[in-house]
Amino acid sequence: MTLLTKKIREDLPKLYANEGNHDAKVIVKFFTPDSNWTWYATEFDGVDTFFGLVDGFEQELGYFSLKELEDIRGPLGLLVERDMHFGPKPLSAVREGIAVAL
Repeated sequence: MTLLTKKIREDLPKLYANEGNHDAKVIVKFFTPDSNWTWYATEFDGVDTFFGLVDGFEQELGYFSLKELEDIRGPLGLLVERDMHFGPKPLSAVREGIAVAL
């Protein structure tokens, strides 16, 4: 699976484009199908670095790497996938959805 299509690359704002916006739009969701890690990207530098919400042991906003996502294997050896059914939504809606799932 291609984690980052040309369309998604075009849709993602450049890094720091949302600075000061506490409810930026999440454009793409990545996840490990065999663990509880999920990455929600709101920005991309056009090469390798995303900014967004990481939901794993903790929930935090920060930077993550496309290369690392491509290299990660879950406990059963499964690759990170892109949620093909995810549609862009505000960060607050993503956080609300995570809280409901808990």
